[in-house]
Amino acid sequence: MGNEVKARAKKIKRIRLEREKAVFMRLGAKLRAYLFSGILVTAPVAITFYMAYKFIFWVDRIVNQILPPQYKFDNVFPYAIPGLGLIVLILALIIVGMFTAGFLGGFLVRLGEWIVNKVPLISSVYSLLKQVFETIFSNKTQAFSKVVMLEYPRKGIWILGFVSAELKGEIKEQFEEKMLNIFIPTTPNPTSGFLIFVPKKDTVELNMTVEEGIKFVISGGLVEPSKMPKKK
Repeated sequence: MGNEVKARAKKIKRIRLEREKAVFMRLGAKLRAYLFSGILVTAPVAITFYMAYKFIFWVDRIVNQILPPQYKFDNVFPYAIPGLGLIVLILALIIVGMFTAGFLGGFLVRLGEWIVNKVPLISSVYSLLKQVFETIFSNKTQAFSKVVMLEYPRKGIWILGFVSAELKGEIKEQFEEKMLNIFIPTTPNPTSGFLIFVPKKDTVELNMTVEEGIKFVISGGLVEPSKMPKKK
């Protein structure tokens, strides 16, 4: 009789410990889920503000070093004003843009470009950088026009690409069908990648915007676009 009571007591104690363990495990799982949710909410905002903070102070420091001693921020203002250098830089760029839009400014720009184009190596670098910035900031063209899917590197495997333009010039003459210039980005850095030429009929155009496609690539497929793909 005594042994049965002891066995029953041990069984009750074991059940109670298992229940307490299950409760603590559920509590730990919830706390872990709340922690991950908190990180997911705050991390992007915190990192964005931190990068903006670092960029603003970096511009302030550079601009302050360029200014003459009598116009340095430390000598003009009794305390530091974050973002003042960025404002000065934007105003300076606007003034430069206004000047180059005039006859004299345009002449000086063309003269400077002519001199740079005569210098070996530097001319190639300048030409490349000018084309890149004109593509990015031009109002007449966009860096990428649409997002497509294509089978690469073999049939049955699909990859996301950005269409820059239809193929033209000497390379186009090598093909009989309509070809597209497609930039294939890498994850998580979409600024790196490679260019391929693909027949237009072998691509699937998507409804998502270029911005949504870039977010999709950066996140490694975690941030899904709000629109569904549309096959043509």
